[in-house]
Amino acid sequence: MRNASPKKVAVVGLGVVSPVGLDVESTWAAVLRGVSGAGPITKFDASSLKTRIAAEVKGFNPELYVDKKAARRQDAFIQYALAASKMAMADSGLIIDEELAKKAGCVIGCGLGGLTTIEANHSILTSGRPDRISPFFIPMMIGNMAAGLVGVEYQLRGPNLMVGTACAAGTHAVGQAFWLIRDHGYEVMLCGGAEAVITPLAVAGFNSMKAISTRNAEPEKASRPFDLNRDGFVIGEGAGILVLEEWSRAEARGAKIYAEVLGFGASGDAFHFTAPPEDGLGAILAMEAALEDAAQRGLTKADIGYVNAHGTSTDINDAVETRALRTVFGKMAEKIPVSSTKSVTGHLLGAAGGLEAAISALVLDRGQIPPTMNLDDPDPRCDLDYVPKVARTLKPKAVMSDSFGFGGTNGVLILGAPGAF
Repeated sequence: MRNASPKKVAVVGLGVVSPVGLDVESTWAAVLRGVSGAGPITKFDASSLKTRIAAEVKGFNPELYVDKKAARRQDAFIQYALAASKMAMADSGLIIDEELAKKAGCVIGCGLGGLTTIEANHSILTSGRPDRISPFFIPMMIGNMAAGLVGVEYQLRGPNLMVGTACAAGTHAVGQAFWLIRDHGYEVMLCGGAEAVITPLAVAGFNSMKAISTRNAEPEKASRPFDLNRDGFVIGEGAGILVLEEWSRAEARGAKIYAEVLGFGASGDAFHFTAPPEDGLGAILAMEAALEDAAQRGLTKADIGYVNAHGTSTDINDAVETRALRTVFGKMAEKIPVSSTKSVTGHLLGAAGGLEAAISALVLDRGQIPPTMNLDDPDPRCDLDYVPKVARTLKPKAVMSDSFGFGGTNGVLILGAPGAF
């Protein structure tokens, strides 16, 4: 089904499990204060690895969200998704009745799926006991199971999708959910991302790529986007889930509306399996596509008052994103605050876009811009206003959130202040 005319889409609920907080408010407070979630790895013995730090979720109790028996049958990424979804649904005030269920769905991004479960069961296999492999191994590790179980929890009978586009997955999930409501007649979508792959194999693999920081003695300073001395990202985990609702429906029931989703753009670099092109063409195309999409709601480039950058703290990505922003916005780029909240949360991979979309909605709702931490010596190639170290009071009309992933996959969201467009 396709709407004769596009619908407005509201953000009505937020849920977060992150390395700096087990809910929205604690995460938001830490992001504003610049309190890092990075520290020594505790999930396994990392002493033999070059990188021994990560941004782990701390103190999470899955039994607050699912019963003990169910929790044993779920990989951590599924648990994080369920927890964040329950928070977001409670925040939204929505009740999914039998009629609404037909027009409600779920899109959740995930980069690597249940890698923890895969490694654990592989160890059992190689120990010579294939008969001891868990009967729940397959459903625990496949990447669509977070969306699947969220759908079961709320009896969502609309589209149930998993997006697996690496570090752009969370953003692509929100964008797809937005389009399903705006253009295809659905009324409610849960969307975002979940990830939990702080494992020996993942860390060793990223080490081999030289993609993650080895600043083991100073974990809180390891994620330093746009800084001259950055040496890679800090791997993180968690989930960020949003509830989107058709605007008139949300308004009619008196829902709290954090933001309007104005536009979404996606592109492919068609260049390399991990590195972006130096001219930033893929990122440029995604930004321009999002701006064009949002123009249907009357947005212009001049309305963008903040960019939540992909800002991973890797050498080429930070420089390329800067170049792309300059190309798209021209001289205006120098006046737009840009910050990377990964400097605090670490990089949640497939969950990053969901978390950062939630943070972007809070920027519009609360009128505060999170800082980029550890920006001690800016890279000359990264010469925009990166809101160094201290949060800024500013209520933008619209924000842009960037996500770029391995395989050259790019996604950009644009959110607007309620009633501004």
